Amino acid sequence: MAFGLVSLEKRMKDNIKNYSPDQLLDIGMLKEYLETACQLSGICFLLVDRHGEDVVRVGEFDGFRPDVAEAPGDKIRVSGRTVAYLYTCVSGQETDIQKQFVKDMARQLTAMAESTYANMETAIYVDELEKRLEKEQYQVKHGEKKDALTGALNSTYFESRANVIDRSDVVPVAVICANINDWKYVNDKYGDEESDRLIKVVAEILKKEAKNEYVIGRCGGDFFHVLIPMVEDGEAEDYCKRVQDACNAFEDEKIAPSVACGYVFKTNVEQSVMNLVSDAEYEMFNNKFEIKNAPGYRERLEKK
Repeated sequence: MAFGLVSLEKRMKDNIKNYSPDQLLDIGMLKEYLETACQLSGICFLLVDRHGEDVVRVGEFDGFRPDVAEAPGDKIRVSGRTVAYLYTCVSGQETDIQKQFVKDMARQLTAMAESTYANMETAIYVDELEKRLEKEQYQVKHGEKKDALTGALNSTYFESRANVIDRSDVVPVAVICANINDWKYVNDKYGDEESDRLIKVVAEILKKEAKNEYVIGRCGGDFFHVLIPMVEDGEAEDYCKRVQDACNAFEDEKIAPSVACGYVFKTNVEQSVMNLVSDAEYEMFNNKFEIKNAPGYRERLEKK
């Protein structure tokens, strides 16, 4: 995950809202099972999702349309949330045996859905734990100087490098802030894996377009800072333009990298690089406003 790993308990409580019955139940097998149950018991079955849309319909319901708000059937609940409703009908008076059979059926469907959900979410959680472990091992290997996701300097080591530059009385120094535009949109639409990939793609572009002496750090979730010691006239502007052009030229089915950049200069040895970061961020936000309001930006982001 990009910004920390939540507990499995919280994950399962939150993520169930993203699941539909066809993800939690083997619908083909369930239909065969209910057809057999209908033949043996004389009960017709209708399973609908939380919005009342048909999932499985076995037997005749004579135009019946479920009303999940006012007249819900037996609830199929997983992790405290209703994921489906089971409706039934019989010809004639329903017997006690048939009533008990329906209750048992609802419990069985609930158990099947809960088991599937637990297995799926646990597998994803274990995978994320393994990725976290790999990141931690990477950080140990590299002396905790680099960000595990991108290979750029982490925020702590970036600041220490900035302090070294300050102590060396080097001027001029370009202080650049680069921020990924609409990272949250990608995270919300595609999830952590794709939003992490977006961060890695941007980091690779920042590194590819940089010279060896550039200092590049990932200093926040979707924020990067870049220092150019002994910067030449036009060099910072040219670097930012190359990075933005490379992002815009990147073609992908899902992500559309876009970066807002702002830069300022340390021209006096008495100035502190880190104190200038906020000024660079201010310039970056001005650039972000221009980019996000430019024609075609939204269409590229949303892949229209």
